[in-house]
Amino acid sequence: MAEPTPFPDLNAVLADFLASVQEILGENFCGAYLQGSFAVGDADEHSDVDYIVVTHADVSDGQVSGLQGMHERLFELETPWAQHLEGSYFPKELLRRVDLGRTPLVYFDNGETKPARDNHCNTAIVRWSLREHGVTLAGPEPKKLIDPVSADEVRNNVRIAMAEWVEYASMPTKAGGMSQRVQALIVLSFCRILQTLESGKVTSKKVAGEWALDALDPGWKGLIQQALTDRPDQWGQVHRPAAPEDVERTFAFIDYALSKASASG
Repeated sequence: MAEPTPFPDLNAVLADFLASVQEILGENFCGAYLQGSFAVGDADEHSDVDYIVVTHADVSDGQVSGLQGMHERLFELETPWAQHLEGSYFPKELLRRVDLGRTPLVYFDNGETKPARDNHCNTAIVRWSLREHGVTLAGPEPKKLIDPVSADEVRNNVRIAMAEWVEYASMPTKAGGMSQRVQALIVLSFCRILQTLESGKVTSKKVAGEWALDALDPGWKGLIQQALTDRPDQWGQVHRPAAPEDVERTFAFIDYALSKASASG
């Protein structure tokens, strides 16, 4: 496997991950890919490691058990990359085209070693990002597995995602309030939603935030710039509460984004 990222420690984790997945899935393995920030750009040492594993058929209960054991083992490796793997196991026929029913998949969340059935990755956004920019770890190129995803399908998806982000913003965190990480994440995610509604394409949070500094009402520049500035230390911010005034401004920005999205159709 060619070096898929600029980070040697991560590449070692991915090589272990790939070999283990191929052994566990056997003939059911079709391909493995990076998506998310490592696909659309601007991944750094603080990024999640978003992946998709494509299978010929749904994974069996025995394979799920094997995958859980693998994730538990990888999580104990002495590198932070091993604690930030996040992805789904996607039957290739379901991956082929946008699934309006968003069938739940076997999914391992960031920082979790136990699988869930979740539709987190079963979106037009993931298909577009994977098809257009996915990093192949093994298997056929993504364009052979995924039909073209239209700009309207991507826009419809981010409108659904917008409602999910509103709900997420309202959830209490383990710390009893909104953390600095969540506050910045919400701001940049809504920037990305607005940019995608305009362009029909998906970019990184960093690119979307820089776009928003010029494209959105200047009154939001301070909030957006703060989110961009804070982004490199996102994992250090997990347990630090956001300032109340920043939380208030973030909810006001959500309202602004919702209004702007509504006006765009």
